[in-house]
Amino acid sequence: MTFTSVPHPLVTMLRIALPNKGRLAEDARELFNDAGLEVKVRGDRALTASLGGVFEALFVRAQDIPEFVADGAADAGVTGWDLISESSRTLHLLADLEFGRCHLAVAAKEDGGIDSLDDIPAGARVATTFPRLTERFFAQRDLPVEVVPVSGAAEIAPHLGIADIIVDLVSTGSTLRVNGLREVATVLESSARLVVAPDTMRRDQNGALDARGRDLEELVAALSSVLRARGKRYVMANVPRARLDEVRRLLPGITGPTVIDLFGGGLHVAVHAVAPAAGIYRTIAELKALGAEGILVTRIERLTP
Repeated sequence: MTFTSVPHPLVTMLRIALPNKGRLAEDARELFNDAGLEVKVRGDRALTASLGGVFEALFVRAQDIPEFVADGAADAGVTGWDLISESSRTLHLLADLEFGRCHLAVAAKEDGGIDSLDDIPAGARVATTFPRLTERFFAQRDLPVEVVPVSGAAEIAPHLGIADIIVDLVSTGSTLRVNGLREVATVLESSARLVVAPDTMRRDQNGALDARGRDLEELVAALSSVLRARGKRYVMANVPRARLDEVRRLLPGITGPTVIDLFGGGLHVAVHAVAPAAGIYRTIAELKALGAEGILVTRIERLTP
């Protein structure tokens, strides 16, 4: 799916707020580029960029994107679920974009005697860059703590006596280990999400979306087609007609493999199917064991059911 539409001069461009730097920014640009929405910037410090069609990118800090979307400065935005939740702004989720996976965790010093939430004493000081989420988490569990907002490097706080524990983002856990900390509990699972304001996807009395809603729905379809294709491979092989039942079990595909008679008929048929990339080497070996020939495996750019 490639966006080829040319906006009419009177059509309002739809602004998509994207992170302006960091890993989230890199992954977002890669996804949009793969979906046919190439991010065309005029320079390294450009604040906006064309995405093709009716879409325009607006580059802002990842933590500001929920505000931009909620206040209508952007029609949609891409940022982490942790930042969306911390903002406390009401937004509507359009898609989980599956990159930037991490989790917000409670962590304590390895030698501090805190192994679970039950070990946290009343009045404990908690250093975090996510004060709203932290207050909500402990309040829901009736654990009285004092939240200490910090601007960064929360992991050093317990060693400086600033706090007893921290609430911070964890990806691999290596930063915690290096600083002598260990996880105690998970506050929130996070990944990059595409969000809009609650009243953005408007429908008329017949349930039809307005023009902006249709454009955003097309955007979701394009991004989703790329995400769906990741981790998949397209497999083609000539297999013995007599082994088709076994091949179907091996390559179920999306709705079953496509089976095509070869020119002139014969003992073999062509089978095409989508298969998981993980373990594709084993799939090839099993096909060969069934007598398959001419096996071809290719990557898939986009996949729409």
